[in-house]
Amino acid sequence: MNMREERGLQIAQNSKIIKTPVGWKVPSQSGNGTYVVNLDHSHPFCTCPDFEKGYKCKHIHAVEFTIQKEMRPDGTIIQTQSVKMTCTQEWSAYNDAQNHEQERFVLLLRDLCNGIQQPPQTFGRPRLPLADVVFGMVYKSYTTMSGRRFMSAIRDAEAKELIDKTPSFTSSFRYLENPDLTPILKTLIEQSASPLRAVETDFAVDSSGFSTTTYARWFDHKYGKERSKQTWVKTHLICGVKTHIVTSVEATSYESADNVQLPTLVNQTAKTFNIKEVSADKAYSDRRNLQTVQAQGGVVYIPFKSNSTGMGDKHHKFDGLWNRMWHYYNFNRDTFLEHYHKRSNVETTFSMIKAKFGSSVKAKTPTAQVNEVLCKVLCHNICVLIQSVVELNIETTFETFGTKEAVVPKLAWE
Repeated sequence: MNMREERGLQIAQNSKIIKTPVGWKVPSQSGNGTYVVNLDHSHPFCTCPDFEKGYKCKHIHAVEFTIQKEMRPDGTIIQTQSVKMTCTQEWSAYNDAQNHEQERFVLLLRDLCNGIQQPPQTFGRPRLPLADVVFGMVYKSYTTMSGRRFMSAIRDAEAKELIDKTPSFTSSFRYLENPDLTPILKTLIEQSASPLRAVETDFAVDSSGFSTTTYARWFDHKYGKERSKQTWVKTHLICGVKTHIVTSVEATSYESADNVQLPTLVNQTAKTFNIKEVSADKAYSDRRNLQTVQAQGGVVYIPFKSNSTGMGDKHHKFDGLWNRMWHYYNFNRDTFLEHYHKRSNVETTFSMIKAKFGSSVKAKTPTAQVNEVLCKVLCHNICVLIQSVVELNIETTFETFGTKEAVVPKLAWE
């Protein structure tokens, strides 16, 4: 069963497929509308973009799984509109992880934050412990509460000796606007992924936006009036395709391009993980991106744009790697797409983050908005790590900031 058939089976099992006069209405896995599938013609038809490219899409497979056809010797066809549901989820482990997620979340978050070194101070009022401030901000993102309503939870964390001092909600807001916090949060995200270094070897890259409450305004000379549009925080990340752990992330302004972010994401991931494959969409089709992944010992699966050729052009000399991958893409399309469609896992990762921790940010300043998105990604990683600890029985170890000293948390559920 190839990737499209697997996705089709998931749709058939988990979604409601309706028969209409014009065909079968199949819901999109992204939740944005439906597609119409018609099997009455000599060749199946679907209105989705994937079918328009010439492939038998997952929506057609979903309808075929829903309609089980049986051909009788006399030529008649019996159609049974049912599907046998099979589930590979380890429900006992899943239930255990979900039932105790919050209590385990704060323990792992505490152990991650314990590695944060307190900046030196020579004058002024004593500062709050930076580890406690970061703990509070990330824990607040996990609960999705407002700053004021979250104060009860952070005071309870102090009573349980998870932190030394409770930061006020105004102090947390001020720290969220500090640009020095951004590299700390990125490091915590990378450290939270490190226990899965033996599990993940294939990765996917993509970007998505988190909406904000701020607007970009400009004067439109054509119509002689001021216009505005909502801005967002564009988030580029690379994740493992098995557990959906985020191994590196870059949060930028909404105008930023996609393809220039891949080298940074791959190189940061390669510091901890052994990279075998990286998949991304056409927005990342660039010679430098292919060379970056190859330099880390991996193979990149990025579809080529329609105007791409396997030879050099006026802007580039002949590139052997580009030439090989172009021929592989054009003459071994099915095999290429089997690897490329692992990219859908990064869309699943974004969906998990937004569904659980929100698809928008409340902060007003650009720096605070970036840090708020990074807090959401860190929350996602810790939740994935909790699930992996229960299901895979792995050991969690983190390195302290600026050293190679390993921190082995004493997990209460072990």
